Amino acid sequence: EFLNDEKYSKIAKHGFEFLKRKMWDSTYGGFYFYRDQKGNEIPQIGNHKTTYSNAFAIYSLASYFKISQDSSALELAIKTFSWLEKYAHDPINKGYFDLLNQDGSHQKLNIEKKGLQYFVKPNWKDQNSSIHLLEAFTELYSVWKNDLLKIRFEEMLSLIRDTIVNQTGYLTLYFKEDWKPISFRDSSQEVREANSFLDHVSFGHDVETAFLMLEAEHILGNKNNSKTLSVVKKMVDHAIKFGWDNINGGFYYEGYYFKNELEPKIINRSKVWWVQAEGLNALLLMYKMFPDEKKYYDLFLKEWEYIDKFIIDHENGDWYAEGLDISPDYINFPKAYDWKVNYHNTRALINCIKMLIEK
Repeated sequence: EFLNDEKYSKIAKHGFEFLKRKMWDSTYGGFYFYRDQKGNEIPQIGNHKTTYSNAFAIYSLASYFKISQDSSALELAIKTFSWLEKYAHDPINKGYFDLLNQDGSHQKLNIEKKGLQYFVKPNWKDQNSSIHLLEAFTELYSVWKNDLLKIRFEEMLSLIRDTIVNQTGYLTLYFKEDWKPISFRDSSQEVREANSFLDHVSFGHDVETAFLMLEAEHILGNKNNSKTLSVVKKMVDHAIKFGWDNINGGFYYEGYYFKNELEPKIINRSKVWWVQAEGLNALLLMYKMFPDEKKYYDLFLKEWEYIDKFIIDHENGDWYAEGLDISPDYINFPKAYDWKVNYHNTRALINCIKMLIEK
C-alpha cells in the first residue's frame, strides 16, 4: 500500500487531532471554515461554516478511521453528517445549502467588484459543495452502512448526474433553491464578467466529477450503471473537445457559452495544477471503462507529458500551482497555501499507478 508508512500515520493523526481540538465547534457543532493555528477565530474571516468544508471533514475523518481504526474519528464523522442533516439539508427540494453561520443558520456572502455588488444568496445551491458531499458520503458509506446515509448518498449522486450536470455535458455552478440554474448569459458584459465565478464552464470540476460519480457507483455496488456511465462519458468528452490544449496538452481552467453560440470560448487559459491531476486520473479511468477508445489513453499520455514538462518542479520538488507554458511567473509562486495542497495530485498519481498495474 502506498500509505503503509509510519510517518504518514503520524501526519494523519496530527491532522485528526487538530480537526477535533481546534476546528470543531464544541458549542454549536460543525466545523469552522477557517481557524488560526491555535484554533482561534481569524477576525477578518469570522466564525462562519460551510457544507463544503464539513464535507471534507467527513471525508478525512472516514479515511483516517480506515487506517487507524480510531472509533472517535468515525464518531466525529457521523456527528458531522448529523449536523449537516439538521442545518444544511433541504428536505423539500433535496440537496444541501452551503453557506452557514456559526449556529447553522444560513449566511449571505457579499462581495464588491468593479463597482458592482453580487451575491451568493443563502438559499442557493452549488456544484462544488455537492460534488464534495458525494465524495464524503462515498468514503463514509464505505465504513458506515447507515440507512439514512445511503438515502442521502444516492440523493446526491442522482442530483449531480441528472440535474447539476446539464444536457450539454458540463456542471452548472449555481442554482436557486428549487434547482433553477443561475445564469448571466442574457446580462450585460459588465454584469456577466462581474459574476463570472458564478457562471462558467469549469473543465477541472467536470473531469473530477466524472471520477467521483464512478467511485460512488462502485461503493454502492453499481459498478456498470449505464445511465451514470453515459453522463460521465459525455462530461469527459465535452472537456476534451472544448477545454483541451491541442498544442501543448493540458486542460484550460474556464470556458463560457456566450449567448447564441453553440460552442464555449476559453475565458481563462491558465492550467491549474489540480485540473491537470484530475484530468490525468479521469482520462486513464475512461480508457479502463472504454478500452476500445484509445484516444483516452493517448490523451492520458499527453497529459502526463504536460505535467512532467510544465507542472512538476524537478529541481525543488512538488507541483507548480499553474502550468509554466501559460503562467511562467508561477515558477516563483508559493507551492503550498490554503487552497493548494497535495490532495488532488497524490490521489491522481496513486489511482493511475493502481490502474496501470491492474491486469
